[in-house]
Amino acid sequence: MSRAALLVLTDGRFPAGGHAHSGGAEPAVAEGRVHDTASLADFCRGRLHTAGLTAAALAAAAAHGLDPLALDEAADARTPSPALRATARKLGRQMMRAARATWPSPELDALAAARPRGAHQPVVLGLTARSAGLDPEDAAHCAAYETVSGPATAVVRLLSLDPFHATAVLARLAPELDRVAEQAAEAARQGIEALPAASAPLLDITAEAHAAWPVRLFAS
Repeated sequence: MSRAALLVLTDGRFPAGGHAHSGGAEPAVAEGRVHDTASLADFCRGRLHTAGLTAAALAAAAAHGLDPLALDEAADARTPSPALRATARKLGRQMMRAARATWPSPELDALAAARPRGAHQPVVLGLTARSAGLDPEDAAHCAAYETVSGPATAVVRLLSLDPFHATAVLARLAPELDRVAEQAAEAARQGIEALPAASAPLLDITAEAHAAWPVRLFAS
């Protein structure tokens, strides 16, 4: 297992396309639900324990060696919003390109061939972690961290929020992020049927509305 590989995979400069997505933060800012550091912390915490837990478990399961095509179907079932399904597959396709260039493997090649339009991003992330020699809990940490770091970075741009304060939000969430990753990895060890399906209906609703905006800063 390579900790250096974990750092590369979680680096915000890894070319997986996440910088173009706000994780629901853009509509939350537009509606006034996120307007300062405290409300950003609330938003990230809610996202971590819902979408973050679900994504982390899917990633951990893929890293554990469970069938990625079955996991992709499980991800579909856990993503009721068509806009978010499209986003997840677009991000998965971009992640796949970066992963195959960085840690090529027959498993990544097989998934790319089976899902040419892109598999769900957490599944690709987990398989990428497996190809990089990381374990399921590492994959879960990557997925969970992405679900909060993306919105935090987006809000810095949307509100001109002090980046030091946004980073402090992520630092204070670290213990909860660890617990979510542990919970996700434990579920992955029990099989696909045990994977959580925590939902965030407001994220689904705002994602559909955001997809129809004629002008927006972020793709999602």
